[in-house]
Amino acid sequence: MPELDAPSGPDPSGPGGGSDPDAVTRGARLAVDVGTVRVGLAASDPDGMLATPVTTLQRAPGKVKPGSPDVVAVAAQVRERDVRVVYVGLPLHLSGAEGSSTDLARAYAVALARQVAPVGVRLVDERMSTVTAHQALQASGRSGRRHRQVVDQAAAVVILQHALDAERATGRRPGERVDVDPRSSRRAVEGPAGDGTTTVE
Repeated sequence: MPELDAPSGPDPSGPGGGSDPDAVTRGARLAVDVGTVRVGLAASDPDGMLATPVTTLQRAPGKVKPGSPDVVAVAAQVRERDVRVVYVGLPLHLSGAEGSSTDLARAYAVALARQVAPVGVRLVDERMSTVTAHQALQASGRSGRRHRQVVDQAAAVVILQHALDAERATGRRPGERVDVDPRSSRRAVEGPAGDGTTTVE
């Protein structure tokens, strides 16, 4: 009896593969700490065991756009490292409320999602990441000047390590998905400040 061919379909391990966008698949992860002046990046190994600093980028002045030089540079890291998901830190107040920094992070995540699709972009709570990064750098004995040069990368490491820990604990990608529909206009609709979805209409 002849063998039947396996049904064709997207590779579940690929950036756009699989029917469950929250499932954890093997591949590098990238984290982005968005500031008003700089953007810090951190990356993981393909197995998602350890977060390490990558670089700090200068933010382009003005409104965040998919073609901004820093957004393009982050997208280049995604391609170079064959990243499967990008985690963007969402700076909430300690109360959980959102502010201007949160709006900036959401806008940045949307611009980045447009650049890297079909690679997923997710917003994750980063309330204490900068504080933790400063404490770690002070403990390492870095001078104030060198401290400022790398604190954004260190904050991205904290964001990514927390996301990796959540992946291992739950078997799911943490945070809010940023869903980009190219057929619609470019207004971001806020999702909840937790697990959920941020859609672009």
